Amino acid sequence: MKLHQRVAAVEKIVGHHFSDYSLIQSAITHPSAVEGRPVSASYERLEFLGDSILGAMVATDLYEKFPAMDEGELTRLKISLVSGATLSVVAEELGIGQLIVFGESEKGTGARGMHSALENVYESIVGALYLDAGYGVTHDFVHRTLEPYMTPEIARKPISPKSRLQEVTQRDMKCAPEYKLVGEEGPAHAPTFTTVVLVDGKRVGRGVGSSKKESESVAAENALMNLGYLEADDAAIAE
Repeated sequence: MKLHQRVAAVEKIVGHHFSDYSLIQSAITHPSAVEGRPVSASYERLEFLGDSILGAMVATDLYEKFPAMDEGELTRLKISLVSGATLSVVAEELGIGQLIVFGESEKGTGARGMHSALENVYESIVGALYLDAGYGVTHDFVHRTLEPYMTPEIARKPISPKSRLQEVTQRDMKCAPEYKLVGEEGPAHAPTFTTVVLVDGKRVGRGVGSSKKESESVAAENALMNLGYLEADDAAIAE
């Protein structure tokens, strides 16, 4: 499928024709497809923006939809909704998977690579929509695609190490964990990332993984053990 056909298909999914074609083009382009080109050529910067916008929109929707929920319940529900597990499922259901532009080095990574890409592209599309169409159109897309998952039941499901760490630190320490990428090694098609997590400015965990998100999940599990919330032999739930 040619690029302009992919873009047209995404525009149909989101219900918006982009004035700035480069935004939606970048939003569906995996970094492996533009190695050696400026970082803006792929979805990475838009993913960063979209992640923050998505969190604010989901928080607003939950606050309004569930007036009887306390802070802890709202936090857990929000975390579940914006998790990689939920966003990748939503993106796949929308048909976004077949529209992502991959480089040759990424095509052999299989399901795990697609799972991560689906999550990232959903967030990058949110960022691109916000820049091109504004808050209203972006919120309409987010609400339409995530509202079916906004149920109290999802907040009671087992959650990932990152989600658990955020829940306990906000509850017990009144602050959120901060993740910092401290190392990146290996070739573009098989990188290794090292991340540390800080709580209240103090380093509490470290993790290594084949993606930034995997290294953050490992760091969060390590932090939970170091802080006494998780026993060494407990089974961790992968994000």
